[in-house]
Amino acid sequence: MGTLGTHELSVDIDGKTITFEAGTLAAQAGGSVVTSLGDTKVLTTTTASKQVKDFLPFFPLTIEVEERMYANGRIPGSFFKREGRPSENAILVCRLTDRPLRPTFQEGLRNEVQVVNTIIQTTQFDPYDVVAMNGSSLSTMLSGIPFAGPVAAVRYAMLRDGSWVAFPSFEELEEEAVFNMVISGRVDDDGEVAILMIEAEATPDAWIKIDMGAPAPTEQVVGQAIEDVKPIIKQLCEAQQTFVDQVGVRDAGEFPLFLDHSDEVFDAVWAAGASRVEELYRQGELSKADKDEAVGVIRKEVVAQVVEAGVGDLDADDVKKQAGEAFRTTEKKVVRRLIVDEGFRIDGRSVTDLRPVTAQVGVLPKTHGSSLFQRGDTQVLSVLALGTTREGQRLDTLDPEDEKLFMHHYNMPPYSTGEAGRVGSPKRREIGHGALAERAIVPMLPENDQWPYAMRIVSDVLSSNGSTSMGSVCATSLALMDGGVPIHAPVSGIAMGLVYENGKYTTLTDIQGVEDFFGDMDFKVAGPKEFITALQLDTKISGIPADVLQAALLQARDARMEILDVMNAAISEPREEVAETAPRVELVYIPQDKIGAIIGPRGAIIKELVEETGAQIDVDEEGGRGVVKIYASSKEIAQDALDRVNAIANPVLPEKGEKYQALVVKTVDFGAFVSLTPGTDGLLHISELSKMAGKRLNHAEEAVQVGDAVLVQVMDVLDGGRKFKLEYVGDKAEKAEKAGGDEGGDRGGDRGERSGGGGGRERGGGDRGERSGGGGGRERGGGDRSERSDAGDSDGGRDRGGDRERGGRDRGERSDAGDGGGERTRTRTRSRSRERD
Repeated sequence: MGTLGTHELSVDIDGKTITFEAGTLAAQAGGSVVTSLGDTKVLTTTTASKQVKDFLPFFPLTIEVEERMYANGRIPGSFFKREGRPSENAILVCRLTDRPLRPTFQEGLRNEVQVVNTIIQTTQFDPYDVVAMNGSSLSTMLSGIPFAGPVAAVRYAMLRDGSWVAFPSFEELEEEAVFNMVISGRVDDDGEVAILMIEAEATPDAWIKIDMGAPAPTEQVVGQAIEDVKPIIKQLCEAQQTFVDQVGVRDAGEFPLFLDHSDEVFDAVWAAGASRVEELYRQGELSKADKDEAVGVIRKEVVAQVVEAGVGDLDADDVKKQAGEAFRTTEKKVVRRLIVDEGFRIDGRSVTDLRPVTAQVGVLPKTHGSSLFQRGDTQVLSVLALGTTREGQRLDTLDPEDEKLFMHHYNMPPYSTGEAGRVGSPKRREIGHGALAERAIVPMLPENDQWPYAMRIVSDVLSSNGSTSMGSVCATSLALMDGGVPIHAPVSGIAMGLVYENGKYTTLTDIQGVEDFFGDMDFKVAGPKEFITALQLDTKISGIPADVLQAALLQARDARMEILDVMNAAISEPREEVAETAPRVELVYIPQDKIGAIIGPRGAIIKELVEETGAQIDVDEEGGRGVVKIYASSKEIAQDALDRVNAIANPVLPEKGEKYQALVVKTVDFGAFVSLTPGTDGLLHISELSKMAGKRLNHAEEAVQVGDAVLVQVMDVLDGGRKFKLEYVGDKAEKAEKAGGDEGGDRGGDRGERSGGGGGRERGGGDRGERSGGGGGRERGGGDRSERSDAGDSDGGRDRGGDRERGGRDRGERSDAGDGGGERTRTRTRSRSRERD
């Protein structure tokens, strides 16, 4: 017996063990259970209020998730060092739990019910969401509240070899999974499993895995998996029921039920208003606003008529209250009957028709990317903001993920439905809709090593009449392409509905608000042309046949393809460059042993680079090599910083026979030191300067001054590239103005004591996307020179600045240009900018 309960039951599923314990913790709660999956433990309690809130027109159910950071041996990172507002992940788990549980409570219940899931232990090996969902069902059954449980939940993932596993770990989801679903269901009286809820998504790297040969999560594959998971749901439901029988149900007393209306009131309302409602809804040419206004008039007149006539022994107030609910039921029956019997929808469409779809991009030209997507009365504006990776979201949750570089935020203000209401922090619904669209887009995003940006998309719903979340998916995809984000493929989404009446299933494409409210199921599907990246399903009926669900998914695909055509007409490929207002990014790979040279002692070098260029420079170590990320507000600043970094870490060594317009950086009595390439100097002997002057010289300054440019040729490369024999081959050039950046400082000592990499340079040639060393043409001026310390004295690892003070070094200690410090690495860069219309 476990230490957390006097009753215990375990069930093995696909190699994983789920354990239920009860009888020790939270004894005063209505129902209490500890559910474990491996080392993940969740305490779940369900409690009902004694007071009845019969004035509410809905069931007051609240689901809470409390993430206790001690569960993973951590102290919260906030200023107050305690848990505060629920994390986004906790809110999503609340919604995930609420959706299958809410329709399972007995209709008419008005006692406030609260289900609290407290995460008390986790090793970040198994996700806790499905653990909490199963615990919520079990604790509710133990509480004695009227509840048609058990309800089971399972996470089901498709691996890259095409097999499916139940309850995958975080590691399996990251390394092997292509697609994963959280599926919840219950067992009907006839023994069949009824699916209540599905939340599914492709994994972030699904596109890459599929490109490497993994099977794609198509509509057929997903539909079959939903059918295959039913035996697991049944096994979990049976285990829950066995545990309840073992522990026993608490005697919670009687719970009064408050039905919306009596049959007598409904009959009176139907007789008075059904024909008028049907006549109105057959007028497909009317707008939503006109219909809403006309329905309001009919409702008011019908309710008044029924109240005046009276119904049985009910007083006028009860009749008025029930008649209003009965009128809604009348609307529902009329709409459903028209759909099933005639295939007629209230806006005149057939069951497979889309509403008119339009798409625009660049609607806000000074932003980093923008789009306006409209489908019928649903209108969504999405706007992109690009930032540095430092601007990504830091996460402090019980999941392993600690950072997000792509954020999608969804807002639906009250004016979008023609109403006035609270405007402020997002509600749970808005957080859930934003997360759904985010999951649909993430698998299409470029890899971080190719696109080192943080991205935030805000989708504002300006007008709403159904499927705003899928509208935000389409608008987000368009805004990303407008912003130059190289997504793998555009993503479209569609909301579908289903009506079951008289034994007949009717699937509706592109449902609007009324059809969503009056239908039996709604599901949302999103993805590119090739496969599904996100799926969300909620049903109000028991047991949807697998063939019906698969047919509905295929019908949804036809609609998605039609929407993609409209989106592609607006913009078919991501723009080649980011907006002029967006930050510039340069990504440079350097040898590992050059990381210290970039940072410098106590961060002196990187701090100087940041101060002198105005760019933000991040240095990391990834995969045994250094990664330098340069962020700047303009292309010129980014290029200047890139040149300086390459001069230090990826110097281009001159080769025999090459000619250089070299900048004089120091004069001595035996010649002049000239800059050949960024970070590489050579001595032009005084005998060569005599050729230029046409006479014997005693000092180099008699022929050239610091800042002059002379044309020289490399006659030989000596000492492994440390020394160069140079020959004067042309007349002295004009005094160089910024030929290689600022005029260099004093360079005393011999050749080893040299400055850090060159500044801004006029560069020829060199493809930006594939450059070696410093890139650019060979014929160029010298560089900006600033005294630099030995990289060997610096701290390794990551730094972004530091003390500016640093000492000089002896000429023989040079490690940044002479011997190269290891193999030079080809740089991969992405610098994007564009002129907006």
